[in-house]
Amino acid sequence: MNKNLVWFTALISGVSIFVNKFGVSMNNPFVFTFMKNAMVCVFLFSIIILAKEFKLFKKLTIKDWKNLVIIGLIGGSIPFLLFFKGLSLTTSAKAGFIHKTMFVYIGIMAYIFLKEKFNSKSMIAVLLLLVGNFLFLKLSYEPLNSGDFMILLATILWAGENTLSKYVLKNLSSNIVAFGRMFFGSVFIFGFLLVTGNFGDLFTLNSTQILWSIVPTLFLLGYVFTWYKGLKTISVTKASVILLLGSPITTLLNIVYTGNMVALTQVIGMIFLVGGVIIFNKSIKEVSIPKKSKFIV
Repeated sequence: MNKNLVWFTALISGVSIFVNKFGVSMNNPFVFTFMKNAMVCVFLFSIIILAKEFKLFKKLTIKDWKNLVIIGLIGGSIPFLLFFKGLSLTTSAKAGFIHKTMFVYIGIMAYIFLKEKFNSKSMIAVLLLLVGNFLFLKLSYEPLNSGDFMILLATILWAGENTLSKYVLKNLSSNIVAFGRMFFGSVFIFGFLLVTGNFGDLFTLNSTQILWSIVPTLFLLGYVFTWYKGLKTISVTKASVILLLGSPITTLLNIVYTGNMVALTQVIGMIFLVGGVIIFNKSIKEVSIPKKSKFIV
């Protein structure tokens, strides 16, 4: 069952990106990020209590805690700050395409550090996925701006976090890893708000802004809960490719919201995406996670 959870993560991701665009437009992006992460952290802690996994904290080694801190830093804080700030400076289409290249960086890291294997079929699938995303998002060539570079850096950091998480999940509960990411991520963002003088904005939010922080929080909770449970059972590269199916969902929601028609290029792009995901998943074989990796502290 857990192997199928990543498919639900892709669905949640597609809806979440659509909803987040409204949330970030109504809030300070840094405050918006902190509120979401902090609330998800509380929910995850409650899940750990209900699942009777609190005792697992006592079994964590110093190395485990170090890895959870790193996961929180490069997965739950810095990239969120970069992504939502970048999203406010670029178009959602460009941000979506850049973010959806994450599977490429994950594949490179997984090949080097986790010894995941690829073949000619998987390379063909990668090409289909990149072209499919480009066509589906109706992109045209535009010079990259500062927002695009923020999205790119956030994407690379998330790739590193997911690769590290896959290694750590070999021995740790998915709920513990998800909580570690959100808890330490929230701590780092809280410090960022204090240092940059954004902390006071937390106390000036109106009811509409609070509502548009709560709604994305529920999607983020569903995302991290299903993602880490699914990631524990399948390769990180395969999981990241499945996430690409969130892109058509986001675009279809935008089409429904704006009333625009689906373009022929988008239909072709969707076919490429679905075909790429199917080919990639059939071409990749699961491998055992190495006992030691120079990637791990």
